[in-house]
Amino acid sequence: MSAPLIPIAGLSVSSREEMGAALQQGGCSKSSCGSSAGPADMDPATWAKVKDHPCYSEEAHHYFARMHVAVAPACNIQCNYCNRKFDCANESRPGVVSERLTPEQAARKVLAVAAEVPQLSVLGIAGPGDAAYDWRKTRATFAQVAERLPDIKLCLSSNGLALPDHVEEIVAMNIDHVTITINAIDPEIGAQIVPWIFYQGKRRTGIEAATILRDRQLQALEMLTEKGVLVKVNSVLIPGINDDHLIEVNKAVKARGAFLHNIMPLISDPAHGTHFGLTGQRGPTAAELKKVQDACAGGANLMRHCRQCRADAVGLLGEDRGQEFTLDKLPEVIEDAPEARDAYRAWVAEERKDRAAAAEHADAAAAATEAPTLFAVCTRGSGRINLHFGKATEFQIYEADADGIRFVGHRRADNYCLGGYGDEDRMGEIIRVLADVPYVLCQKIGEGPRASLAKYGIEAIDSLGEDYIETAIAAVLQSRAARAAKRA
Repeated sequence: MSAPLIPIAGLSVSSREEMGAALQQGGCSKSSCGSSAGPADMDPATWAKVKDHPCYSEEAHHYFARMHVAVAPACNIQCNYCNRKFDCANESRPGVVSERLTPEQAARKVLAVAAEVPQLSVLGIAGPGDAAYDWRKTRATFAQVAERLPDIKLCLSSNGLALPDHVEEIVAMNIDHVTITINAIDPEIGAQIVPWIFYQGKRRTGIEAATILRDRQLQALEMLTEKGVLVKVNSVLIPGINDDHLIEVNKAVKARGAFLHNIMPLISDPAHGTHFGLTGQRGPTAAELKKVQDACAGGANLMRHCRQCRADAVGLLGEDRGQEFTLDKLPEVIEDAPEARDAYRAWVAEERKDRAAAAEHADAAAAATEAPTLFAVCTRGSGRINLHFGKATEFQIYEADADGIRFVGHRRADNYCLGGYGDEDRMGEIIRVLADVPYVLCQKIGEGPRASLAKYGIEAIDSLGEDYIETAIAAVLQSRAARAAKRA
């Protein structure tokens, strides 16, 4: 769901209520990556690191934005699912950017975004190559931004091969969030995913390459966690190759202190020009992805809200606003506005208290639920049902059962409304991705799409708009239980 970022002008407010109204008008967008744990579930130092990081806290992704800058084009491995593109505005996947930046250009762009987007809390470098292998540019970018914007968290992503060489500098620069992509710990499986690596001046292939890569990845994970850096491990789920193996990956990274494990679907399309795309390797269905994630429950904490961002993404998770901040659109003079970020964070702190109380009450109401029930939610952020069905490009999926109400993932669907008219092909895609979901919660929905959903056993409910998501789900469950009791 794409929603406009809140401009600085939207923050000239004097109360929490006015801030909330500005958010609803301006469009605080949706959530994404991270742990669902809150301050009661971790030590204060760890909570301080994750509470405003949308990729490390599922709750934070409802409120905070991140941005990536494409300063690290060089890469030292080849993955069968990757084809880096440096001038592409249309594809939304890792490794794709519209323009590569120098460290100086990147720092200027971060300043411009921070001045306009008070939700910004994190700067990440995720390529389009490898941030650790292209370390000189990564380090220079972070140094310039840290000097001008000390309140913005620094974060990098890497395949892990070069990462052990830079752990000491990472710690010294206060980069306390690092993501490592680990798709396999069995070299036989790893060799099917990564055909070659470049290590110690030599290209290596096959089992040798997969073994070196695996060892360096696990070494980096251990070194970083020992230094107190929070590490998220990304794993790409590739049906028929590593789907059964990811349980072992989850166990291995948990044993080495990973904070989160993000199991995400393979993006495979011949148009992308990747080896897997050109050879017909399919990605997993939503049900297959959830099955593997559920099988890993009890291991390393899972992140279920990742959006597999571009290497130049800007905005809240699920948004792709980078085209609004290309170099040619940046102002000549950029003045920071830290007071706007401070005001926004103060508003979020109060809003979180209200939502936590509502969620606790809702969990109690869900305790009588006999079987797990899925809900598809239309939201543009702030943990509320605040988006028209016709404007939804994705649905947040929540599950309710006797253990409570929780976010379990998101499902992408093309925007149903186009110029005010529904498109039957797009409606068919929505029905397909929501085939196992009996309820859709939205701010508003037309009678046509409501009837189309009903034909497939999906009930659309638009009477709970602006409610917190958990409160609305509890209300549906209570209404369902009351109807069942009346029939009995």
